[in-house]
Amino acid sequence: MRKIIVGGILLTLILFSGCVNTGNDDRSLPDRESAIPHESKKIMPATDILPPVLHSTEYNPSVPLPYPVNTAGAEDSAFISPDGKTLYFFFTPDPKIPPEKQLLDTVTGIYVTHKGGGTWSKPERVVLQDHGKLALDGCEFVQGTTMWFCSAREGYTGVNMFTAELKEGRWGNWQYAGDTLNKEYGIGEMHITADGKEMYFHSSRAGGKGGLDIWVSRNAGGNWLKPQNVQEVNSPDNEGWPFITQDGSSLWFTRTYLGSPAIFMSEKANGTWQEPKLIISQFAGEPSVDKDGNVFFTHHFYKDSAMLEADIYVAYKK
Repeated sequence: MRKIIVGGILLTLILFSGCVNTGNDDRSLPDRESAIPHESKKIMPATDILPPVLHSTEYNPSVPLPYPVNTAGAEDSAFISPDGKTLYFFFTPDPKIPPEKQLLDTVTGIYVTHKGGGTWSKPERVVLQDHGKLALDGCEFVQGTTMWFCSAREGYTGVNMFTAELKEGRWGNWQYAGDTLNKEYGIGEMHITADGKEMYFHSSRAGGKGGLDIWVSRNAGGNWLKPQNVQEVNSPDNEGWPFITQDGSSLWFTRTYLGSPAIFMSEKANGTWQEPKLIISQFAGEPSVDKDGNVFFTHHFYKDSAMLEADIYVAYKK
């Protein structure tokens, strides 16, 4: 019997041998689609009552990524590699399932798919926990051979940030990111600039403008310094899920707009972030941008204030 904390909820769980296959071993993992409820029906753009709204003339209207990336389950939290050929995302078979049940469903977690010949491969689970130990992983950020990810896992209280290393095609050596980042700074979803000098993250830490704000911590000698509020892009509403382009010239993020998530972008001029521009609204968030400027993001499908599904969309730059 093991007791763990997930999102502030104390769970007492009895583990039977083989009941949770999240380990870094050679056993086959369950197919994620097998866990999607049989009654779930795939929502398509033609039946989406609240589709994404494009506000920029620099992009083509957004479209969902095709199967096998998107399913009738919930694909969320996309991270695209700079070359646009590797996509990481979070998946859960039913967004109505509470976290304590997602922890046990054997399929919820981080997945990766690769693009070749114009098509995406079948997504594979990214295993970030030892076999037989519980973890609920998400909000991934990948830079080179290092992955940062958030996780609710046994041995830790609440949700914390961890790192993992890619070696010989497998992610391993996962490590707690430390008390400075997790407790003192209170980092949420984050992005490190290509030069490794700045970490942008969202947090509700004291000293912000209200709700979630975007903060930046600068690296000096391998240490992350006290965060500074990125005042130019923050407002009394929620701002979060930051993404910095490879050249460091654009900061993309999610802000609440007219009651739902929307994607904004701020450009840097003379070392200062400029007034953010609205790019895509209406249940559009968590942007991730490849080197060609194509914007990958999460679109949630809502009806009567209930989330039914989530897909990964892309707005291709003209």
